[in-house]
Amino acid sequence: MAAKPRFRNDAHDSSADTGDERHPVDETLPPLRMFTSGLQHVAAMYAGVVAPPLIVGAAVGLSGTELTFLTGASLFTAGLATFLQTLGVWKIGARLPFVNGVTFAGVAPMLAIIDTTDDKADALPIIFGAIIVAGVLGFIAAPYFSKLVRFFPPVVTGTVITLIGISLLPVAFGWAQGPNPAADDYGSTTYLTLAAITLVVVLVLRRFTRGFLKQIAVLVGLVIGTLIAIPFGVTDFSPVTEADIVGFPTPFHFGAPQFAVAAIISMCVVMLVSMTESTADMLALGEIVDRPADEKTIAAGLRADTLGSALSPFFNGFMCSAFAQNIGLVAMTKIRSRFVVACGGGFLVLMGLSPVAASLISVVPRPVLGGAGVVLFGSVAASGIQTLVKAGLEKDNNVLIVAVSLAVGIIPITAPEFYHAFPETAKIILDSGISTGCVAAVLLNLVFNHLGKRGDEDTVTAPMEPGEEISETRGAKAAHVH
Repeated sequence: MAAKPRFRNDAHDSSADTGDERHPVDETLPPLRMFTSGLQHVAAMYAGVVAPPLIVGAAVGLSGTELTFLTGASLFTAGLATFLQTLGVWKIGARLPFVNGVTFAGVAPMLAIIDTTDDKADALPIIFGAIIVAGVLGFIAAPYFSKLVRFFPPVVTGTVITLIGISLLPVAFGWAQGPNPAADDYGSTTYLTLAAITLVVVLVLRRFTRGFLKQIAVLVGLVIGTLIAIPFGVTDFSPVTEADIVGFPTPFHFGAPQFAVAAIISMCVVMLVSMTESTADMLALGEIVDRPADEKTIAAGLRADTLGSALSPFFNGFMCSAFAQNIGLVAMTKIRSRFVVACGGGFLVLMGLSPVAASLISVVPRPVLGGAGVVLFGSVAASGIQTLVKAGLEKDNNVLIVAVSLAVGIIPITAPEFYHAFPETAKIILDSGISTGCVAAVLLNLVFNHLGKRGDEDTVTAPMEPGEEISETRGAKAAHVH
């Protein structure tokens, strides 16, 4: 089989050039194609960018206008972070077709911070202060982190990503029941029907359409669900009518950042998770675009993630990370140009500077968001399961790591009062299933797969049937697991 030609990532290599040898990653496309391809990247990740500020803003109790502002700030900072990642400056930016936006990993810990903050007006400043510190520490650690990747194999990252999705699904279920838990109609058949209709619309679009329409199935589902909700009187257009056409995310709009130790520790754990995810994304994308991500590229990409995260709170944004769904879009369309993604970053910035554009998502009724959220958050959990499939779960050690880590991670979901006797500062970390699950997975992986490793005696065929002998077929499969 002939070897596939590879492009060199070396700007000074001009020997034997017979034409334009630019790598497809560094190519620019015609304006119209650049525009539509960039817009498609925005469509693929738009719902993911606006979901975290909607969740956090609702938990804080922001008004429709303030929620619009927070959403616009997240779009604006996502655009800036995307510029850093795709265009790069100095040793910052992987210079790959990465879209950056608000990471889901930080939502659950931020909700825990909000729950343990007496005055909700202080919640966002505390969150922003923690993100700034975590971003700065992450930036410093970026060149060293790639050397520690071996401690975050698929069994750890898959567990964490699965926990992210599981931790967020209750939010979608809450949305589906209505906007106000204290209202008499909370959980009514009207709200649940709207959520179900939206879910069905998204599923139908994903099943029976292709190309651009398939990629924006969640966005189209939100639009259709909102239109259907109008006759039921649950759609509020006041945020749009009250929003300005042009605006700028005023620095520290919600107050100067505050620095609480427990919140900082919690967000540092999230930063660790985010850096792990971004590293995995860079390795995957490097293979897809035929420019393998080496240690230098990973360090530069992590610097962009962490610097973008550290700067985001200044403009009222949250922690930023690479969006995995856009990697799938690159693989599907075969458009590898990083400038296309940079164009998408430009769209994000423009949307962030237009409160009217940002306010459109706040018009969407909560039940409609809940229906789409089932797909969105469930897909995150499914991505984690896909990663776990590659983790070698025929090894008994890995089964135990996943089992215990998932159990620890879902404690705050299944037993919310489990840690009620602990100090409030400790509960900020313990009430985040993602944080506790991540710590558990890392420690268990060290204990079972690194410390005192004795060989392959941990290989089993089926954990549900411990007495079964290892078959030749399963034994052969196990031999291929690294």
